[in-house]
Amino acid sequence: MSKHSESQIIAIEERLRQAMLNSDVVELDALIAPELIFTSYLGHLVSKQQDLAIHQSGVLKFRELTPSERHIQLNEGFSVVSVKMHILGSYEGAEIDQQYRFTRVWSVSTAGFLQIMAGHAGVVSN
Repeated sequence: MSKHSESQIIAIEERLRQAMLNSDVVELDALIAPELIFTSYLGHLVSKQQDLAIHQSGVLKFRELTPSERHIQLNEGFSVVSVKMHILGSYEGAEIDQQYRFTRVWSVSTAGFLQIMAGHAGVVSN
């Protein structure tokens, strides 16, 4: 396994951001590993299928996703990204206007290409 370049990780992170903004379930399916382990900001585990269902149902809608404070750690075979994200949108009709910190692990999955293997979200208190 080799290291991914920083430009590759930045590009795939932007693909993810755009897919989230547009609730593009096809693109999200391509970017999320089948074996995903994601911990929500509430501490709940979310599977790939659950994540895709939330976007497909329209329960979660993003109007803006503004990244800042991105840190990328390139490792042999995987990369870790930590990014602060200001989110404007709604969840189950309740408005969202909040800063979150996301940590994602990108690696070649069992599907054979670069995907999110694990992630975590936390609320950033101002």
